[in-house]
Amino acid sequence: MGKQTVVVGMSGGVDSSVAAYLLKEQGYDVIGVTMQIWQAEDQCSISDHGGCCGLSAVEDARNVASQLHIPHYVMNFRSEFEKYVIDYFVDEYERGRTPNPCIACNRFIKWESLLSRSVAIGADAIATGHYARIDKLANGRFCIRTSATAQKDQTYALYNLTQEQLSRTKMPVGEYTKEEIRTIARQLGLQVADKPDSQEICFVPDRDYAGFISQKTKKQYPPGNFVSQDGRVLGRHQGIIHYTVGQRKGLGLAVGHPVFVTAIVPERNEVVIGEDADVWGDTLQAVCLNWMAIEQPAEEISCVAKIRYSHAGAPCRVRMVGNDRMECRFEEPVRAITPGQAVVLYDGEYVLGGGVIL
Repeated sequence: MGKQTVVVGMSGGVDSSVAAYLLKEQGYDVIGVTMQIWQAEDQCSISDHGGCCGLSAVEDARNVASQLHIPHYVMNFRSEFEKYVIDYFVDEYERGRTPNPCIACNRFIKWESLLSRSVAIGADAIATGHYARIDKLANGRFCIRTSATAQKDQTYALYNLTQEQLSRTKMPVGEYTKEEIRTIARQLGLQVADKPDSQEICFVPDRDYAGFISQKTKKQYPPGNFVSQDGRVLGRHQGIIHYTVGQRKGLGLAVGHPVFVTAIVPERNEVVIGEDADVWGDTLQAVCLNWMAIEQPAEEISCVAKIRYSHAGAPCRVRMVGNDRMECRFEEPVRAITPGQAVVLYDGEYVLGGGVIL
């Protein structure tokens, strides 16, 4: 049996660049592929923000591939990105929800689309520069495991990968810290060794989500009422796409003390405002479930759940309340349970599964 061929998704950043090097060192035939997913360089300030979807990213990845002596190709995923990431992002905000486009991009672009094309050209697997690990458990299931460095752990954004995708994926960077990866890149003389990490959604680098949505849809989102928990009108909002649950800044409400968005009601074009105590809750329900380390549980289970990327995680009890719906009850209230975000369940280092918060 000959050497396995692995397609590495190369974003032009240091992590995916070193992933390609590590796999080559492990004896794989490595092919670098950069996914072209966005249209214009000025809409995605690549060089400033270290993003992964413009001309600068392509050039950086090509240079790294040349230094590593591996072939490099650019694959066009614009239509898939438009459908599964951009359209989803806009639709969720219009519904008063807060999307997570990176999770959608991972599931449908970086895996589903890239994997299918890679297999079609004869590759055995794909690889990325994510800070996570993949294990095959005693029960035969493939599972995402937290990375060696908690500071860069990216498992939250990978919870909805399928068993087939996991079985054909490699994540060599997950065994290292970020500084170790940068050190390897410096030792290799890679020009991306000190390239900054991307901190924004790549297609909205200025963080003006509402402006992006208005430009994309060519629609006007009408102002409406800020209302209290009991329905009293407190003021006027700029349009529901400007807000998310838990938000405090930028409300423009003068009530003499900090207040927070507790709910968004698109059918009435209302944004509900409350006190800090109103933003905390101990129960959520989630749908669009993906089970990873385990099959769908028949009985209630105990685990730790993260409700956003930056959440440390909190102990909870989880039970099924429908065919594709689960309920999480936390031991202590958690802040800003946000519809549209993911809830990801952990048993120690292992991702049990997750879903989308209702």
